[in-house]
Amino acid sequence: MAARRKARKTKKSRAKSTRKSAARRSARSSRPSTASGLRLSLLAPSLTVDDVPKSVVWYSEVLGFKVTQEWRSDEGKLRGAEMKAGDVIVYLSQEDGAKGPRIKGQGMRMYWYTKQNVDSIANGIRARGGHLASEPKDEWGVRAFSVVDPTGYLITISTEP
Repeated sequence: MAARRKARKTKKSRAKSTRKSAARRSARSSRPSTASGLRLSLLAPSLTVDDVPKSVVWYSEVLGFKVTQEWRSDEGKLRGAEMKAGDVIVYLSQEDGAKGPRIKGQGMRMYWYTKQNVDSIANGIRARGGHLASEPKDEWGVRAFSVVDPTGYLITISTEP
């Protein structure tokens, strides 16, 4: 009889231990995890450009962005703009020379993803006087092409992965 009571106690203590372990795991999983990292919903690059008016025209007339804000000097000269296409925002600001001569656009590429037909977008860019840095092609599981903005920033427009 003593052996039966001991067996029941062992089962109870195991069950209790299992419940505690599950509770600890649950508490751990409900805490914010630093391993999961930062969760962002939008990236809006700010690009220093050589000629804001020229870049605004290129982004709007060649690519199809809309100007959503402009920043002007006291004299009325265009110094910057916020451009938007779908959910993508790009800020353009005028190079002022304060940091000396700088090469812009090297070592950086922006990837923009769309559900639209990439070939149609490329054809539209060509029809509006734009030049493609690379023709649309299937690569890495997406269809993509690239353009270079007037300052030298490389942009790849691609189907969503």
